[in-house]
Amino acid sequence: MTHEHALRPFVTSLAVVSSVVMGGFMAAQSRINGELAHELDDGILAALISFGVGTLAAALALVVWRPGRRGLGLIRDAVRDGRTSPWFLIGGTAGALMVTSQGLTTPVVGVALFTVAIVGGQTVGSLLLDRRGLGTMAPKPLTSARLVGALLAVVAVVWGVSGRLSGDAPWWLLVLPFVAGIATTWQQAANGQLRGAAGSALSATFVSFVAGTLALAVAAVVDLAISGPPASFSAGPWLYTGGLLGIVFIAGAAVIVPLVGVLLYTLATIAGQLVVAVFLDVLFPVGSAHVDAATLGGAVLAIVAVAIASFRRPGHRTA
Repeated sequence: MTHEHALRPFVTSLAVVSSVVMGGFMAAQSRINGELAHELDDGILAALISFGVGTLAAALALVVWRPGRRGLGLIRDAVRDGRTSPWFLIGGTAGALMVTSQGLTTPVVGVALFTVAIVGGQTVGSLLLDRRGLGTMAPKPLTSARLVGALLAVVAVVWGVSGRLSGDAPWWLLVLPFVAGIATTWQQAANGQLRGAAGSALSATFVSFVAGTLALAVAAVVDLAISGPPASFSAGPWLYTGGLLGIVFIAGAAVIVPLVGVLLYTLATIAGQLVVAVFLDVLFPVGSAHVDAATLGGAVLAIVAVAIASFRRPGHRTA
């Protein structure tokens, strides 16, 4: 027990750093899916393609990874025996809601306001989930450090996108991405529960991707019936790889969230997204995208927010 307690700070630090990396993958996937949506002129279809590629890749990995296949059976048994809630099986629909809300609201309110609404929802959702607990995840106290870190993370995002905020957008449209942000924190916690039941992050990732793909397939059918198919699918091959990055951060969340909780994971991924977004805008700018002092300041403040939220008083132990 003493040895395990001594290793806890190292494990937590490693998990936080890994979460920042996961946020970087999320930023890269957002750029890829955004470019694909632009090429196809259809955000929902682009999201379906991304989820479909991820589902196919995870299925192929299960073919050669026996523990992953065994994990699917363990998830089935856990749900059947009542040890795992069947609601955890549809966690991927939260990801589908997020990308759908992006396609519906971003053209009206802009990327900056959408990002602020999503991050606000993620912060509120992660605070509520950590305070209440979920499944085998014990409740975590809402310490002053965690609350200050959460507030600073939201301020960091608002600061980072302040140069692109517009005051003439209909604020009621921000309700959908805000709710989607709350839903994605539940998805992360649900995937962590599936991973615990399966003993395999790949099993949990596959279940999440299947649920998201099915939800997006329904949305895409409606979308195509209204607006028709795209003129062509001639986008570059690399634009169809977003789902592969999705596998990395969904599997990563399934492993990391049970270790550090939803709030700290969310704050670290926000920091990772901002930092990588800065590098992408510098190295591979799109359109009129540029990096200004506010963007850099927001990225730095997000890292400070993670450091504050990670602080634990000497001798403090979670019950």
